[in-house]
Amino acid sequence: MDSFSFALLAFTSFFTLINPLGVIPIFVAMTSGLDEKHRAKTARKASFVALLTIVIFALTGQLLFKFFGISVNSFRMVGGIIFFFMGMDMLQARLTRTKLKKSEVKTYVNDISITPLAIPMICGPGAITNAIVLMEDAAGFDQKVILLAAIFVVVLITYLGLKFSSNITTLIGETGNNVMMRLMGLIVMVIAVEFFFAGLKPIIQDIIG
Repeated sequence: MDSFSFALLAFTSFFTLINPLGVIPIFVAMTSGLDEKHRAKTARKASFVALLTIVIFALTGQLLFKFFGISVNSFRMVGGIIFFFMGMDMLQARLTRTKLKKSEVKTYVNDISITPLAIPMICGPGAITNAIVLMEDAAGFDQKVILLAAIFVVVLITYLGLKFSSNITTLIGETGNNVMMRLMGLIVMVIAVEFFFAGLKPIIQDIIG
C-alpha cells in the first residue's frame, strides 16, 4: 500500500471509530454544570489522555503480541468483528459505549476527563485495535510516522469538537448528528470486512499449505 492510501485509511478509520460528533452530545450533557473555562480544560485533558493511550498501544502492541503469543492475523480478525458490531450500532444511530445514567454522570463530575471521556469514549477498544493493527501494517518508518500523525490530527479534531461542542450541537441538530453517525457506521463496517478477511486469508493459506 502506498503512503497516500495508507494515510487515507489511517485517517478515515480513526475518524469513524473515535467518532468526534458522537462524543459531543455526551460531553455536553456531562459538562452542563461547568463554566466555559472548566469545560475547555476537561476537553483538553480528555483529548491528551486519549492521544497518549492510543500512541502507547500503537508503539507497544507488538510486544503484547509476543508476550501473550498472539498472532497479528488473529487480532486483525477479532478487530474486524469488533468494528463490525460498532458499525452496526452507529448505522442505527446509537453508540452503546457512550450511554450513561444520570446518577453515573454526577459521580464523574470531579474527574470525567479521564473516565469515561478519554477512556473508553474517545479511546475505545476499536481505536486501540486499529492503532495496533495499522502499526503492524505500516511499511517502513515513513508510514509509521503517517499513522501517528493521523492519530494526532483526529484527536485534535475531537478536541476542537468538544471545545466548541455547544455551537456544533446547535448547528447540526439531532437529525444531522444521526445522519453523520449512520454514514460513519457504514464506513466502519466496510473497514471491518477488510480487516477480517485480511486476517483470515493468511490463516487459511497456512492450514492448506
